[in-house]
Amino acid sequence: MQQSYESTGAADAGGPPHVLVVDDDPTVAEVVAGYLLRAGCTVDRAGDGPSALARAHTHRPDLVVLDLMLPGMDGLEVCRRMRERHPVPVIMLTARGDEDDRILGLERGADDYVTKPFSPRELVLRVESVLRRTRPDPAPDPVRLGRLALDPAARLATRDGTPLSLTLREFDLLAFFLRHPGRAYSREELMREVWGWEFGDLSTVTVHIRRLRAKIEDDPAAPRAIRTVWGVGYRFEAEETDEVDGTGGSGPGEAGPGATGSGAMGPGMTGPGEAGATRPGMTGPGATGPGEGDGGADRHA
Repeated sequence: MQQSYESTGAADAGGPPHVLVVDDDPTVAEVVAGYLLRAGCTVDRAGDGPSALARAHTHRPDLVVLDLMLPGMDGLEVCRRMRERHPVPVIMLTARGDEDDRILGLERGADDYVTKPFSPRELVLRVESVLRRTRPDPAPDPVRLGRLALDPAARLATRDGTPLSLTLREFDLLAFFLRHPGRAYSREELMREVWGWEFGDLSTVTVHIRRLRAKIEDDPAAPRAIRTVWGVGYRFEAEETDEVDGTGGSGPGEAGPGATGSGAMGPGMTGPGEAGATRPGMTGPGATGPGEGDGGADRHA
């Protein structure tokens, strides 16, 4: 079932959001806490994984700012254990510049990440962005498109009536697609329109597209709902029907499932002839563009 991210902290009673900052560097933790306090949050701090889990259990946070490289128990394990107890939004801090490490954090369930060194003001903006999406007010009307249905007030998404287990970012991305079918969006546009980011690593979008495909497609390697548009980005299409309940209209349907080109790779991965990619101006069953994958779908936009 879709994680609701509802808190039992002060924010539920209309009070300030409670943020847990977990970092073994006291200077970083102090600076982050100071900026969050000035932004109107209440802040708790922990310097290692066990302390963070204990504090989260005692006073459940509305959001966790979590360092990846903690001594003993690393941030990924802390995130996993926190999510076992209750769903909570997590923004990961990482000193690693390697894209694979950042993507791993997102794939393990982090809602966002910030690479050190970072701007504390940017981090505060990202915290506020995540918090706004955990308590949407007022909630938009439910929407249904093809086999998918979404209720923003309940934070519930279903496919053929079966609840989908989506992260906060995946839920927001699916909600946007359901309300804007038939139009191609670049990764830059998705970052701005879905999450309100004017800057950031485009691989974030690639990761969430891949994860969402794995949860809503019959065959993520040959996607029929989230199509890769050659040289542009992504377009959402209804799988069976063009009816929409709620806002948003239907777009032009494609004539068949996306076919994979030679050397096609797994769901959402880059490589020659990625599944579901379409050349502009071509019709027919999922014509593929040469060598266009998720990771480069927007370079020619």
